[in-house]
Amino acid sequence: MVSKIPPSSIDAERWVLGSILIDKDWILQIASLIESDDFYDPNHWLVFRAMLDLFAKNKPIDLLTVREVLDDRQQLDKIWWNLFLVELTNAVFSSANIYQYANIVKNKSVLRKLIKSWNEIALCGYDEESELNKLLEKSEQSLFNVTQTFIQNKLVHIKDILNLRYEEFAEIHANPEAAELTRIKTWFKNLDQKMWWLRRGDMIIIAARPSMWKTALALNIAQNVWDHWRNVAVFSLEMSKEQLTDRLICSAMWVDSYKLQKWLLEDEEFMKMWDALERLSKAQIFIDDSAWGNLLEIKSKARRLKIESGLDVIVIDYLQLMSSGNSANRVQEVSEISRWIKSLARELNVPVIALSQLSRSVEWRTSKEPILSDLRESWSIEQDADIVMMMYREDYYDEFAENKWITSIFVRKNRNWPVGQVDLRFEKKFMRFYDVANDTEIFN
Repeated sequence: MVSKIPPSSIDAERWVLGSILIDKDWILQIASLIESDDFYDPNHWLVFRAMLDLFAKNKPIDLLTVREVLDDRQQLDKIWWNLFLVELTNAVFSSANIYQYANIVKNKSVLRKLIKSWNEIALCGYDEESELNKLLEKSEQSLFNVTQTFIQNKLVHIKDILNLRYEEFAEIHANPEAAELTRIKTWFKNLDQKMWWLRRGDMIIIAARPSMWKTALALNIAQNVWDHWRNVAVFSLEMSKEQLTDRLICSAMWVDSYKLQKWLLEDEEFMKMWDALERLSKAQIFIDDSAWGNLLEIKSKARRLKIESGLDVIVIDYLQLMSSGNSANRVQEVSEISRWIKSLARELNVPVIALSQLSRSVEWRTSKEPILSDLRESWSIEQDADIVMMMYREDYYDEFAENKWITSIFVRKNRNWPVGQVDLRFEKKFMRFYDVANDTEIFN
């Protein structure tokens, strides 16, 4: 391979530094755009780092202060630095174009990082001793780190936001069906009215004690979504893909799940299976049971699916089985996972439905109806979530309860919308939920 000089622009780097030495206020314009390691020339790197340190301490930035910082750090020859700094200021005729030059510095830096990432990926290809999945994960992470360095989160003037919002409102006003581009129905009428649909970028928590059928509810929502031409990804950390698929088959066949699991189907019921399988095969649902709670792997697979096939909803079953690698403090780890799920929803611009366990504290109260403080292991789940739905079955605690198979969904948090209660009927043998005609409304 022919050796080439890495991409760089020494003139642009000098112009940026000289402009700041002439007018220190320019660092306000570029401090969020470039970092010290974006400079190719190591001397420029040292100067800019000194400038950032002075800026952080609210001290003036000029020839004298920068020289003092470098002198205190004993970095290179003092006399040489005096000449070097003076040359930087003399090289600049006007500081008006500093932002354009800073962008050049940033672009060259990203290209160098991209080359470095490609070299790391190439080396991974020669590592025959490591596991292939780990090498693929390392390669994708290397490239992802480069893309993250180029994301510019600038403050946006409200005028620009208002113009975009007006365009969206005008489109929906002219065509109400356009609202479905930003919101996705669960197709449970009462639940949709309460939540005002699933909103893109939202983190939705479905929380319950074991055996409240929260996985069945999530799968029913997923099934309703893909029945209306939407793509769904299900990451299962508890059940295998075969178990989840069997549940979907039962729901599609309208056959008793017990009979399917025990291979007790009658001939007539078995004949229905082919039609159900054919119908399900056309559904845009993607199931993964191999991530084992690995945050990076889930994000990587979801990102790839969105690019290749499109993605509208993500289901994660369930939150407490995920791991961030911080095993020392479980509360902190769950907080990190919660923030990660919210970040995933916003990055991919899809609603993420994450299932969550409730703590045992609900079992010790007189009233068994769950409340937000029952969320297990971390208050961050309550804080990060846009919607928190909590499931409750009276017959779970009282076998003589009148409302058997009625599941109450308590919407305990609903950002910008009312909270309350919605009742659904659950048919266990079909693994299906249904709307209840007379829904009980309980508003704050």
